[in-house]
Amino acid sequence: VLFAVPMNTRYWGIFENFLDLDVYRHGGSVVVQGLPLYDGPVLDGMMFTYTPFAALLFTVWAVLSFKQAIVVWTGLNIAALFAVILLCWKYLGYRLDVKAYAVSALATTIFLFMEPIRTTLWLGQINIFLLLLIVWDLGRDEKSRLRGIGAGIAAGVKLTPAFFWAYLFITRQWRALVTAVVTFAATVAIGFVVIYNDAYKYWTGTLVDSERVGPTDAPSNQSVSGLIAQLTHTPTPSRVLVLVFSALAVCLGLGAAWIAHRHGQKLLGLTMTGLTATTVSPFSWGHHWVWFVPLAVVALNWISDAGRSASSRIVVGVMVVGGFLAAFSWRTYLGYATWQFNQT
Repeated sequence: VLFAVPMNTRYWGIFENFLDLDVYRHGGSVVVQGLPLYDGPVLDGMMFTYTPFAALLFTVWAVLSFKQAIVVWTGLNIAALFAVILLCWKYLGYRLDVKAYAVSALATTIFLFMEPIRTTLWLGQINIFLLLLIVWDLGRDEKSRLRGIGAGIAAGVKLTPAFFWAYLFITRQWRALVTAVVTFAATVAIGFVVIYNDAYKYWTGTLVDSERVGPTDAPSNQSVSGLIAQLTHTPTPSRVLVLVFSALAVCLGLGAAWIAHRHGQKLLGLTMTGLTATTVSPFSWGHHWVWFVPLAVVALNWISDAGRSASSRIVVGVMVVGGFLAAFSWRTYLGYATWQFNQT
């Protein structure tokens, strides 16, 4: 059976989607109108799953039309991706000269075709902005003032970045850890001050309702819990199995991050933490894996380092190619297809 979807099909065509951006806009609009944010869908059956603080930030987008928001959001996403790549080169020790800007622009163009980046743009997701916040903030010198504020804001928008607190803890970056936690607490407080009822509902119940995002065994759930649910063919996988394998992933991921940090590989440590957070999150969509961007930059830097052995450079090169071929492929169901052709 061959399925085909016209390019202009709403939500499923290549050029027609931005569903999540529209949900952000409507979430902001609900706040502006003073309506309950978490009692039901905000757009076509879609629930608002972000924090009250995020909803307050999204009120800015409620004043734009959908088409205006698409243009602005897409432009800012591409600029943020460019900034992430540029910062990665900076943290790897490169001077930000004309060559660095040119290489970063080329890499930005290429990385647009990465599945996490392509899907982030396609859906109008927020992942690249959160990636930029973390890379900018925690990639700075450990003596930088207010280092940790970006990690706190990112966690205040979407809880997954709070996993970086564990990285700060095991690497004993106490000041950044305290700054991140205090900043996060401030975002929670802002939510309670401005939209108390919504904040109370979110932090006392909505927060742990993973079904608002999607069924655990959905093919789109690319986390440990999603993998176990799919392998065991149940939307309620064994909590013991999920906890055991999640704990194993945390130990391996944070262990690698700690080793990288000890050897001065700051960017690699952050990247391993970001990938680990996505692995153990209750629900991880494909577009959550934007941490493959800094990973690719680290790998490219390794390959281009003439001081490395030829064999190690070849191995890393093969891993990069293999990663692009395998890491971004995931099965799904095409029940939304508009046309169906039966081939005999």
